[in-house]
Amino acid sequence: MVLGTDSIQETHYDILSVKQDASYEDIRASYRSAILNSHPDKSQNTSGSGDRFLKVQKAWEILGDSRARVLYDIALRASRHDAIVAEDISLEDVMAEDAGEVIQLYYQCRCGDYFFVDSLEMEKMGYALLRDGSKISFEAQNALPASLVLPCGSCSLKVRILINSDHFVSIDDHH
Repeated sequence: MVLGTDSIQETHYDILSVKQDASYEDIRASYRSAILNSHPDKSQNTSGSGDRFLKVQKAWEILGDSRARVLYDIALRASRHDAIVAEDISLEDVMAEDAGEVIQLYYQCRCGDYFFVDSLEMEKMGYALLRDGSKISFEAQNALPASLVLPCGSCSLKVRILINSDHFVSIDDHH
C-alpha cells in the first residue's frame, strides 16, 4: 500500500506537498490547489496529467479521512522502520495491567526499560482490545495485518507484537 519494491517512492504527503504532521485544514487547502492544477481539462500538457490528477485524488481520499490517515501513517512508519525491529513477540509474551480506564501493555527490553502502549493509543491505530474477565484479546479492524511495532522507552530498539486473535493476555489488576 505504501512502498513497493523501490524504497524511494512518493508518499501521499509528497503528492499533496504537505508535511506528515499537517492539519486537516492544511491538507484540504493543498488538495484543492493540487486538484485544480492537475485537472486534465486545465492542463496544457496532456501527457501524464491524468495520472497526476488520480494520484492527488487518491492522496486526498486517504489523508482527508482521519481513520484512513492513521492507518496509512502506521503503514508508512512500518515501511520505514521495518528493518530495525529487534524481535518479534506474540501477544502471550506481553504483560498487561488494568489501570482503570485504560489497559497498559508492556514488554521488557534487554536494556532494562520497557516497550509500552496503552489501549487508547491502540484504538487510534485501529486495534480494539476485548475484555473477558481477567483476560484481554485484540481485534485488528479492517482486516489489516495484525502486528504492532513499539519503540523502547530508553534505547533505539523496537519490538513487533504479532497479534493473533486466538491469543490472550492475563490482566494484572492494579487500581
